[in-house]
Amino acid sequence: MPRLADALVRYRWMVLAAAAVAIVVAGAVGGGVASSLSNGGFEDPDAEAVLAADVLEEQFAAKQPSLVLIVGRPGTSVDDPAVATAAAGLVSELAAETGVDGVESYWSLGSPSSLRSFDGSRALVFATLSGDEGAQLDTAGRLADRYRGTRDGLDVLVGGPGPLSAELDETIESDLTRAEAIAFPITLVLMILIFGSVVAALLPLGIGVFSIVGTFFVLQILTGFTEVSIFALNLTTALGLGLAIDYSLFVVSRFREELAAGWEPADAVRRTVRTAGRTVLFSAGTVAVSLAALLVFPLAFLRSFAYAGIAVVGLAAVGAVLVLPALLAVLGRRVDRLRVRRVRPVTAGSGMWHRIATTVMRRPLPIATATMALLVVLGLPFLSVQLGESDDRVLAVGTDARTAGDVLRSEFDGFEASPVSVVVTPVDPTGVDAYAATISGLPGVTRVDGPTGSFIGGTRVIPAGPASARFRSADGVYLSVVPAVEPTSPQASALVAQIRGIDAPGEVLVGGAAAELVDAKASLFGALPWALGMIATVTFVVLFLMFGSVLVPVKALVLNMLSLSATFGALVWVFQQGHLADLLGFTATGTLDLTIPILMFAIAFGLSMDYEVFLLSRIKEEHDRGSDTVSSVAVGLERTGRIVTAAAVLIAVVFLAFATSRVSFIKMLGVGMTLAVLVDAFVVRATLVPAFMRLAGNANWWAPRPLRRIHDRYGLSDSVELPPKLEHQVSEA
Repeated sequence: MPRLADALVRYRWMVLAAAAVAIVVAGAVGGGVASSLSNGGFEDPDAEAVLAADVLEEQFAAKQPSLVLIVGRPGTSVDDPAVATAAAGLVSELAAETGVDGVESYWSLGSPSSLRSFDGSRALVFATLSGDEGAQLDTAGRLADRYRGTRDGLDVLVGGPGPLSAELDETIESDLTRAEAIAFPITLVLMILIFGSVVAALLPLGIGVFSIVGTFFVLQILTGFTEVSIFALNLTTALGLGLAIDYSLFVVSRFREELAAGWEPADAVRRTVRTAGRTVLFSAGTVAVSLAALLVFPLAFLRSFAYAGIAVVGLAAVGAVLVLPALLAVLGRRVDRLRVRRVRPVTAGSGMWHRIATTVMRRPLPIATATMALLVVLGLPFLSVQLGESDDRVLAVGTDARTAGDVLRSEFDGFEASPVSVVVTPVDPTGVDAYAATISGLPGVTRVDGPTGSFIGGTRVIPAGPASARFRSADGVYLSVVPAVEPTSPQASALVAQIRGIDAPGEVLVGGAAAELVDAKASLFGALPWALGMIATVTFVVLFLMFGSVLVPVKALVLNMLSLSATFGALVWVFQQGHLADLLGFTATGTLDLTIPILMFAIAFGLSMDYEVFLLSRIKEEHDRGSDTVSSVAVGLERTGRIVTAAAVLIAVVFLAFATSRVSFIKMLGVGMTLAVLVDAFVVRATLVPAFMRLAGNANWWAPRPLRRIHDRYGLSDSVELPPKLEHQVSEA
């Protein structure tokens, strides 16, 4: 670090020029990254449901319908000849569209009752689309815009997976723009107040632009090799701006304290890089490790957040440790230009955070007990968590895809647009009838269509006809099972398990939306222990190498888990159970999106460790200078408490801006991350950390002799020897 610090001062203009060129190039290459990203990635490519979909397409030329049209004429039956004639024209026109593989409808399939609404005023039309996922989404969006509304006297609603994905894309992009418009000015005002000057407050925004634009560049490159989810853009913006503020606040605060201690600007920069700069690198490493754990999951959706998160954390750290010190070397004391208030250096033994620390340490046991009890109570609702997949209800009431979905749920018997596909290859033809009849008799099944006809309640009600040939191939057959329960519900998952447990006349693959949810859960829960183990192990090793203690890493892991459990409990209470749904503007479905708690855990755990490293590094420095536990903790919290809480408030504002999203799982991520950050900074760091360290005393820094030897040889240190006359004036950022 000393050589790096010297080089940054000496070559500051070259560093800034290189950063400016990097931003321009990254912006040119990555500025249009949104058009290259996918809004899929929620499936395990090796899952049974995905394999079933592949077999359906390859052997039967069959796909799940991407487009669902709800067609009718107000006050008129769908069986009216005039309506039927107009609908036939609509179906023919849709079938002739570019990108449409096939179209089926109530009228073309012999008017089955399940495709007609309860009052007979609406009926369904299904379309399958050609091409890969991206091409299908483009086609679905184009056709939805063209066919939605009134056509030939018919009222047409358009829904299904394709239009839902297209509308989600548009909504998220506009929400992202609005969130940025909300977050940037608010955070700028807060930063001016916190940093005390306009010039200092603008520095984190520059680092934020550097990290965000750079991450767009990285994501654009990655799209040439793998699938990257469009939802990763939300994390890029939130985490890029938040960490830029976080790290810049620590670095600028340390630089100012060095100036106040009497050092010239060049020396102040060198000392800042050697202290706060090194701590930023350690902290960024813990955040990156937490996000890297998402790489063990097979879902491209979660892996995309790992790509974006690792990139944005790394670039934010590079910006704070390389670019920001170069800026400070150029600015020098002008960093305080356009001052709005004077930021006074912390004086040892005074201040609000010193009083909080000493108060907690006078009564550590009762305060720790009460705080832990509160967090446990807040976390209790998480014991009843129900995980599922999102449907059109992630959108607000009145949006196009949501309106179509509401009509399908309220006016039709069964979920025709989301059948369970049962592929049997090879097959014993003599057993197909009995197999289809058995499945049709299961609870939660509306109808089973197959090569030998249609079955309801264990009985064949419609014999095989010309359309039945599509259910047969040279190698086998498939059955289309129309569920009577929502595909994302626990009942649908139970139905999939029952179907997979029935003796079949051949080798069976079960697919469809409900099966995809079952397989996604199995994939995620199978990988979860590896992800948690990776986070815990690497975090323990890094903290041990930094502090030479066994107890400190264990305490950090336990307290972070306790803090996050409280956040997850609040999310269940709000988003699963529906409390505050009207206030926050979402529809509770009785489940939480399967991937969001995992994503939140990785991000929130990383940020918690970020704050932990900054606080503990200052406490350890004081302890190494000879202070006892009480003094070390009090000074450490005193000199970092203001910075940590200010950083937490600023990053919470960024996440809270994303809570304004009109997509409920993005809203949940914004609310959840806001709660996690604030609880960690104001509750855990202010009460539990000083209480536990006071109770542990000198054991805080204990390690077995073999581990102590390892730390002595390989341990990391971010402390700097300061002249005795300056020690009382300088605080660790």
